[in-house]
Amino acid sequence: ELASEPADTDEFLVSDAGTLKRIDYSLIKGGGITEADQWRLTTDFTTSGTTISSGWERDDTNGSTYIGTGMTESSGIFTFPSTGKYLILWTPSFLIAQNNTQIQSGIETTTDNSSYNSRANTFGGGNGTSLTSYGAGAAQILFDVTSTSTHKVRFVTGNLNSGSAIRGNTSYNFSEALFLRLGDT
Repeated sequence: ELASEPADTDEFLVSDAGTLKRIDYSLIKGGGITEADQWRLTTDFTTSGTTISSGWERDDTNGSTYIGTGMTESSGIFTFPSTGKYLILWTPSFLIAQNNTQIQSGIETTTDNSSYNSRANTFGGGNGTSLTSYGAGAAQILFDVTSTSTHKVRFVTGNLNSGSAIRGNTSYNFSEALFLRLGDT
């Protein structure tokens, strides 16, 4: 009787059409989530119609952690640490300047490391008056990453009039991206 989880090199016997064969536990055990990572904007991003290319950091607040190798980021382009099916959640917070009735942010992906396609968008609506307003959005996608060199993701902005922003803060998650590897490709 086993009282704890087997070691990866422990072997099991299986019958393959009547022929007994050995297999290591490492090849049959359940994997669970092997990659989970969260990133946030550290400062407000105010440029409209572009990739959110600066101000990113991995969540480093007390108790923060990630599972696996974690994502890498360069100029707003996120690279995956391993292939698999990923859930990507983007939750931006909006500062909507006076007379800016709507701002937008979204998720774009590429499968050829070149051409990006819009996958999900979220919008924040202002009140169209001389008052500043605030909002938040959420966008999410499932992305089948079959190659870590060609499959990438980025977050983009739209309709940011002067004075509007995607909010950021280095002390807590104001606008954040969550990456969860759910399973194999």
